[in-house]
Amino acid sequence: MASDGRRRISLGDFRHEALSETSSTNSECLARARAGDGGNLWVTAERQTGGRGRRGRLWVSERGNLYASLLLIDPAPMERLGSLPLAIAVAVHQAIRRVLPLGAEPLEVKWPNDILIGRKKTCGILVEGEGLPDGRYALIVGIGINISVMPDNPLYPVTCLRQQGSAASPEELFAHLFAATAEVLEIWDEGRGIGEITALWRAIACGIGEKITVNLPDRSISGQFAGINDNGLLMLDTGAGRIMPIAAGDVFFG
Repeated sequence: MASDGRRRISLGDFRHEALSETSSTNSECLARARAGDGGNLWVTAERQTGGRGRRGRLWVSERGNLYASLLLIDPAPMERLGSLPLAIAVAVHQAIRRVLPLGAEPLEVKWPNDILIGRKKTCGILVEGEGLPDGRYALIVGIGINISVMPDNPLYPVTCLRQQGSAASPEELFAHLFAATAEVLEIWDEGRGIGEITALWRAIACGIGEKITVNLPDRSISGQFAGINDNGLLMLDTGAGRIMPIAAGDVFFG
């Protein structure tokens, strides 16, 4: 524990298991949690046979990209977990920044945690949680980064690091992700550092002040992206002075 009350996190607090192939690194982490793993475990795979994105969408998972999941056990009180996706997005942004050449297109975060290069998606993050029978809570952060392979029929414009001039391998990129995540989780401080995290997120955010459409499970709402509040909710200005906070949805620009 540091003098400021923040629990120090080091690279030595985390473990890493590299697999050649698995159905899903998220599923692998969840299985480890159910079997009693203590957390702070990274699982990577060269290929996934059943990778998935948000809302159960298929995540193309051929060799050449980075597929990584982090298992955390009781990472924060439930009321402070909502800011964790923002923290992870900051860490992934930092990792990708370290392998992009100077001439690459702008690297930004689309709310809440898609990573864009030149407004094209290069990374998706899926956060899943489950209460365990022994009373612990398992939270799994799945990260898929396009390095050399992209989906054929994407919902959004996509790119990969190769198209942006990066020669980084999945192993090199993961080394940066491993380090950046430890650094950012220390700042996040079990949710107590949300002010610092939201400030870092806003500095790399895409589209604040622009017109957006947010697709919710039952409807679509358009307005101006007014940023995020201190709890990480998207603030949508729908006009007439009304600001609507949104906790989850798919954002489209223009």
